[in-house]
Amino acid sequence: MSVVINTNSSAIAAKNNLNRSNMMLQSSLARLSSGSKIVNPSDDAGGLAVSMKMTAAIKRTSAVNNNIANAQSFLQTQDGALGTAAKILDRMSELKTLSEDVTKNTSDVANYNTEFQALQSQLSDITSEEFNGVSLFATGSSATNKSVKITEDGTKTVNISQALLANSVGTSLTAGSTELTSTNLSTITDAIQNVATLRASNGAQSSRLGFASDMLTVNQQNLEAANSRIIDVDVASESTQLARANILVQAGSSMLSQANASSQIALRLLG
Repeated sequence: MSVVINTNSSAIAAKNNLNRSNMMLQSSLARLSSGSKIVNPSDDAGGLAVSMKMTAAIKRTSAVNNNIANAQSFLQTQDGALGTAAKILDRMSELKTLSEDVTKNTSDVANYNTEFQALQSQLSDITSEEFNGVSLFATGSSATNKSVKITEDGTKTVNISQALLANSVGTSLTAGSTELTSTNLSTITDAIQNVATLRASNGAQSSRLGFASDMLTVNQQNLEAANSRIIDVDVASESTQLARANILVQAGSSMLSQANASSQIALRLLG
């Protein structure tokens, strides 16, 4: 190789190698400090795009799961109201039976009737109960449904009912003025059966929502695992790359120093 002054090919090569090693070192430092395998889009453009979609899906899944939990709370509150209505009806049927005792005088029956009418008023109040401003029970002639999305893409839904409690119980038991003596026991027992049916329907809806929530939890876990493989840095592997890049930078710096000094041979020849 010729001995020249203007061009130091060895120093240029050493400088280029040092730059590459330094870039590797900086990249490893950035990944380890951020915990992310993809610090810049250029690191993995396709992986970044997939990760962004997965991240959005994970957030939607979590939001849907929260909505399902709120819907379950609605059903639980509704069932609590239905349970109270059932207890009231049980007491009404008991009062009706007690009032038919031949040993009870008119005054005794009147006392039973006082409680009976008070229970009617309470039963009427239950039909207008709300959950966060949303009526627990329908007020028209037919039940209405609330649609609950159970998938993050919104393609699948479950309907929960605003049960028609007023019609199931009957107006004669919620009027607040119907006399105990004029109420048939069969009217009360039919109302008890209807409320039991409403509670069964409520339980079925709540059960399905519970399984839907379980499915969302599993899906979210799997999505997070898949996204982690794309975006999260492998600390053990990257630490090895950091050590390698660090050694290369130190070696490159030393070699560049020696390469720069090699041109001094020409000066010694001139002397």
